[in-house]
Amino acid sequence: METTDLVLAILHHLLAFSLAGVIAAEFVLIRNELTPATLRRLARVDRHYGLLAVLIILVGIGRVFHGLKGWEFYVYNWVFWVKMAIFAAVGLLSIGPTIRFIAWNRQVVANSAFQVPAHELSAVRRNVWLEALLFLAIPAFAAAMARGYGL
Repeated sequence: METTDLVLAILHHLLAFSLAGVIAAEFVLIRNELTPATLRRLARVDRHYGLLAVLIILVGIGRVFHGLKGWEFYVYNWVFWVKMAIFAAVGLLSIGPTIRFIAWNRQVVANSAFQVPAHELSAVRRNVWLEALLFLAIPAFAAAMARGYGL
């Protein structure tokens, strides 16, 4: 059981850091002009975002049910639920940019002269910025939870 807990914790942390890296990559890619190559890169990065988010959830569920603390520690811990709510908010904020990245890629395939409308790019930048800002709160709540807060 201790080995399982350790492996799940390591995987969970690696996935979370990877997701932070993906959010940072999206943030950097949308700062400049969105060429067709950049739009393709954004779409690939965003696919990784979704995959990592799903893996984090699956490994997190594994930690709840197979970790040393037991499911009761998580279910009755308000800090855990705040952390989950923030993770869900980050996920919801990512839907808009994902939809835009897909639409922009389709449009650039159909018309290589396509330019991303400024108002759409501005909205995507705002969402990604908010995602990054909210994501920063997750490790703070995780650290608090690991130290017994919320029980």
